[in-house]
Amino acid sequence: MRNAWAAEDKRRKQKTMIDILPVVAEAVTAATGVSGSITLGLAGMGAAIGIGMTGAKAAEAVGRNPGAFGKVLTIGIIAMALSEAVAIYALIMAFQKY
Repeated sequence: MRNAWAAEDKRRKQKTMIDILPVVAEAVTAATGVSGSITLGLAGMGAAIGIGMTGAKAAEAVGRNPGAFGKVLTIGIIAMALSEAVAIYALIMAFQKY
């Protein structure tokens, strides 16, 4: 008897989820224009902060130890590239629907 109740409850939950999916899909589609702009703005701001902090800390590190210039430059360029990649991924995601 308990298995029959569990199976009925499972069927009821699946039916409810199937009924909700079109409504959720429509809401997400309606919000993509706004969310794309917000995504792109936040990612650009985050990338700018990341690049600025990386550059500042690299300059500080070279100021403290000029002999480590090559290593600091390499690590700084890699960190800046990774920060910029976040903004590029956001650009792709923001304009994905077009």
